[in-house]
Amino acid sequence: MRLFKTVILASVFAGLTTAGAMAAGGGGGGGGADMPSASAPQYNPAEEYAKAVRALQAKDYKSAARAAGNVTTAAPKNIDGWRLLGIAQASSENWKAAKRAYERAVKLAPDDLPSRGGLALSLAHLKEPKAQEQLDWLKAKASDCSVGCDPALLKSMTADVEKAVAGGAPQPSAALDSGALIFAARTGDSAYVEAVSLINEKRYGEALASLDKARVAFGPHPDVLTYQGYTWRKLGQFDKAERYYRQALAIAPDHRGATEYFGELKVERGDAEGAKLMLARLERVCAFGCAEAEELRRWIDAGGEPGR
Repeated sequence: MRLFKTVILASVFAGLTTAGAMAAGGGGGGGGADMPSASAPQYNPAEEYAKAVRALQAKDYKSAARAAGNVTTAAPKNIDGWRLLGIAQASSENWKAAKRAYERAVKLAPDDLPSRGGLALSLAHLKEPKAQEQLDWLKAKASDCSVGCDPALLKSMTADVEKAVAGGAPQPSAALDSGALIFAARTGDSAYVEAVSLINEKRYGEALASLDKARVAFGPHPDVLTYQGYTWRKLGQFDKAERYYRQALAIAPDHRGATEYFGELKVERGDAEGAKLMLARLERVCAFGCAEAEELRRWIDAGGEPGR
């Protein structure tokens, strides 16, 4: 397996939120076509995500909701855009729209704490009985706060929701406050670099937490999604890994890193034909050959990780 550090740091410091970084497809040592694929989304979700965060910073909640809506259009199966849309709508006290956005986020990622908390607070503000169901879920989660779960966040959010459900005036949770989101965005590069280091050290649970922080900063960026897929794969969670790879490729169809690692996943699942299709895709993108194609070819020839 190639070490990640040598292939990724340059793209991090170039700025992951730029359109150039997305075109480069750096996650996993990738590189894409210079021009967007015809099958790429109409909107660049990472750019729209950054616009929404800037609009929240300026307290322009209408523009924030519009940009966040563009993220969900471009990447409808990615939780980050729906969560951001929920925050934007809640910031303007459009609780019905916030509820709808958070419901979509929870459907995509049932264990996402901010989305659960946002949905609970929206329901409480609308005086809907289902707010209690969300509170019960948060309380039950405290006894099973496993990989990717933040105990401090869970405790804080449960307390906020408990107050709202008890009849107090529902207030935005600190974890869902737009100011907190903007602050988190400033830490994106450092969280991403930290995640790469943790992956190299095989500290996958910690890496996932850092990647989550990076996603708060960058939204649905194919580099971050590729690494999340890789990390879940190393934890043996193949279904989750595939979801992230597919999200990355939906945004950047020629992303070399996501294509290679999706092919390796197919080898691990015994899907040799599927892996060969990924290899053919890489060979099309890399007209004169590339390291990703060579590595995937080695996996296919070895029937698994080479050298094992």
